[in-house]
Amino acid sequence: MSDEPAAHGPSPYATGLSLSQIWFRYFVLLVLRWMPTGILIPILVLLAMARGLSISEVGLVLATMGLTMLVLELPSGGLSDSLGRRPVLLLSTAVGVVALCLIFLAQNLAMFMVAYVLQGVYRALDSGPLESWFVDSSQAVDRGTDIEAGLSRGGAVMGVSVACGALLSGVVVALDPIQGVASLATPVLLGIGIQLTGLVTAYLLLREPHTARTGGGAVSLRAVPSVISESFTLVRRSPVVLGLVAVEIFWGFGMASFEILMPVKLEAILEGDEIAAAVMGPSASAAWAFSAIGAALIPVAARQFGTARTAATLRLLHGVMVAGIGLAAGPVLAIGAYLLTYVVHGASNPLHMTLLHGQVEAGQRSTVVSVNSMVSGGMASIGMVVLASVTEVMSVHVAMIAGAVVISVGALLYLPAIRQRSAM
Repeated sequence: MSDEPAAHGPSPYATGLSLSQIWFRYFVLLVLRWMPTGILIPILVLLAMARGLSISEVGLVLATMGLTMLVLELPSGGLSDSLGRRPVLLLSTAVGVVALCLIFLAQNLAMFMVAYVLQGVYRALDSGPLESWFVDSSQAVDRGTDIEAGLSRGGAVMGVSVACGALLSGVVVALDPIQGVASLATPVLLGIGIQLTGLVTAYLLLREPHTARTGGGAVSLRAVPSVISESFTLVRRSPVVLGLVAVEIFWGFGMASFEILMPVKLEAILEGDEIAAAVMGPSASAAWAFSAIGAALIPVAARQFGTARTAATLRLLHGVMVAGIGLAAGPVLAIGAYLLTYVVHGASNPLHMTLLHGQVEAGQRSTVVSVNSMVSGGMASIGMVVLASVTEVMSVHVAMIAGAVVISVGALLYLPAIRQRSAM
């Protein structure tokens, strides 16, 4: 990884930072972004259920977040491309802090829905700016820099961050250190503190030249519709981009089967929400550590077999592993399959995003990433509602297997990318 700029003229995205500085800042901000997510994972569903929500109501709450993302993904991506990555990232982090505060305070369905509407706003604003800043800033220094390696290492950092957050969450629940605060709610306070740290750190570390934006204020806001329109044209006219975005239809729907239903699976096996939460903490931590391993190692397989072919194969394996969780009769087998699911999950995303970034230019990058996230978030909302209903009407085992089948179908949509890579 060279720190010397390539000799092809100045870029409007040049930050004055070296590649090593850009990568370091990207990784630090990833840690502070994803650790609060890891903290929420073990207690998210169980906290809501402990406060009186049914599993279907939890699915409805999470679907509200997904639908909010669906509405706001494109405007937020266009805003990031027109106004700049830094202001949108700072706004998203601030909204995330407020959302966590409301989750801590929520005691009924209405309060949880408000909290998760704000979570949806946060996730929509957050979905593109940091990664786009990393790609554009790196390519401004060296157009030929290995973005796949950077995104894979970023995936590994993200996995470790979520793992540490989930482990901390499980430890806090087990210790129950704050008298008068429910053990399942205490980790949320830790998440608020870390997210506030992330807000200050992003303000200090994220450097973006004014020339990288189309203008300030109203000028940037007026540019949003045209950026969105150009990005939709790209998606519509490119079979590869269309196929990659369509993968998210199946991936997004199926993710609820292991992200949301795993605590319910453990609760069914272990017969107790606090026991399930105590087990889910270290399990989620280990899963995201395995995710980091998958993200770190996958570039080797991608170089050997091709990025697109490897991505398609991983999607099939993902479905197999999720089905394994659903079929497992005991906690050891269920957790083992869960860990393997996250190896594949962690390896998949860097390859998918490498393929997507390879098809777009800087001016549309955040918006196209937001289109990708919009489809994923929208289908995740549908998946949460449908699979939660299947869980109540039939069983969590059947719901997980259904999600596994849907995930596997997405492998077919990598075919345009495979054909393009084969023709190169």
